[in-house]
Amino acid sequence: MTRKFFGTDGIRGRVGDAPITPDFVLKLGWAAGRVLAERATGSKLILIGKDTRISGYMFESALQAGLINAGVDVGLLGPMPTPAIAYLTRTFQAQAGIVISASHNPYEDNGIKFFSSTGSKLPDDIELAIEAQLEKPMETGDRLGKARRIEDAAGRYIEFCKGTMPWGFGLQGLKIVVDCANGATYHIAPDVFSELGATIIPLAVEPNGTNINRGCGSTSPESLQEKVLESGADLGVAFDGDGDRLIFVDHKGELVDGDEILYIIASARIKSGAGMRGVVGTLMSNYGFELALKELDVPFVRANVGDRYVMEAMKERGWSLGGENSGHIICSDVTTTGDGIISALQILLAVVSSGRSLHEIKQGMTKMPQVMINVRMSSRQDISGNSEVLGAVAKTEAVLGERGRVLLRPSGTEPVVRVMVEGEELSEVRQLAQELAATVEKALS
Repeated sequence: MTRKFFGTDGIRGRVGDAPITPDFVLKLGWAAGRVLAERATGSKLILIGKDTRISGYMFESALQAGLINAGVDVGLLGPMPTPAIAYLTRTFQAQAGIVISASHNPYEDNGIKFFSSTGSKLPDDIELAIEAQLEKPMETGDRLGKARRIEDAAGRYIEFCKGTMPWGFGLQGLKIVVDCANGATYHIAPDVFSELGATIIPLAVEPNGTNINRGCGSTSPESLQEKVLESGADLGVAFDGDGDRLIFVDHKGELVDGDEILYIIASARIKSGAGMRGVVGTLMSNYGFELALKELDVPFVRANVGDRYVMEAMKERGWSLGGENSGHIICSDVTTTGDGIISALQILLAVVSSGRSLHEIKQGMTKMPQVMINVRMSSRQDISGNSEVLGAVAKTEAVLGERGRVLLRPSGTEPVVRVMVEGEELSEVRQLAQELAATVEKALS
C-alpha cells in the first residue's frame, strides 16, 4: 500500500486545505482509535497535546470526538512541547500520544504527529493500518470513550527536565534570556531554568493564537540577540513553536547553531569521561563541524536532512547523539526524541562544568563559509547521471581538495537543485558556487 497521508514528520497541511480539515481530523481520530483499540493489550488511553496555534482548539476537539467515537479514552494535555508529549505518553503508559503542531511554520499551518507508547515514531504497519481505516465509512461502536484533562502535565514535564541533570547541579549566577517563540514552551522553559537557580529574562511568552514563530524563536533570533546585548545576559536560548528545536546566543550576541551545539555536547561528554562513540549529522552539517569532531577523534556520519533519518542512523550504529544545524538535537540516552529544553540543559551543563562562557567553549569548532544557490529547473530531473554536472562537481572538488566540500541536493517538493559549496575562504567559495550553479543550470535547461 502506498502512503497517502503520513509523511516523514506526521501529517502536515495549511488549515482549510486537504488533508488538514476538521472533517479529516475527526475521521483521523476515529481511524487511529479503531486501529489502536484493536491492538491494545492494556489501557485504551491516548494523549493529545498541541502548540499555541488558534486552529489547535478546533483540531483538538475534532480528534477528541473521533477517538471517543472509536471507544478510546482521551487525556487532554493542552499546550505542551512536542517532546513533552512523547515523555508523558511513556509516563502514563498510554497507547499513543498525538501532537497538534506545525513546529516552526507560521500560524496558518498545522499538522498532526503521532508517538507510540514508547515515545517514538509509530511503526510503519500501524500508520498503514490507520490509512486503510480512513478509507472505510465512520461508524459508532458499542463503547464510547471518555475524556479528561490532565492538570499536572506541565509540572510533570518540568520535573523530568530538571531530573536529567546531575545531583546538585544549579544555574545560580547565570542570567539567561529565554525566547519561547510564543509557542508551546512559554509556560515550561522559563520555569525549568529559574527553578534551577538562573535569573530569567522571558521573551515571546505571550501567545495569542496567531503570533507563534512571528519575528521570534529559533527561526528569527534577531530579537534574542538584541535582548542579550541590551540586558548584559550571559547567554540566550530560543526555541521553535513546538519546542523540539533550539538555538543559542552567546554574551557577545553571536549565534550558536545546531552544529556548534552538537560539538559542545560531544566535547563536554569526552571531558567528563563519559566518552562519545560517534555523532550523526546531516548532508547540511557544516564541514567545519566534521573537522572539529575529527580533532576529537569522534566518528561522524551524515544522514539525509530530517530528524527521522538522523534517528535511524543513530539506531543503526548504537550512537546516542545526533542532530541538524537547524537546532533539532537528539540525545537518545536522555530522551526518545529531539527536545529543545533537554538539549539546552546539556549545553548549560557544559558551561557550568567548564567554568567558562558559552562563547569560549564553542571556540574549538570553526564553521566554514557556506554558499548555497537554488537552481530552478523547468521540471524535475534526475541529475545523478548527467555527465556535464558530474564533471563540474569533480572539478570543483579538485579545487577545494581537503579544504571543503560540494553538495548537490534536489528538492523533494519543487523542481529545484540546491548547489552548496563550503571552503575556507568566502570569496573562493562564492565564486565556485556561482560557477557550479551556472553549469548545472545550463546542463538542465
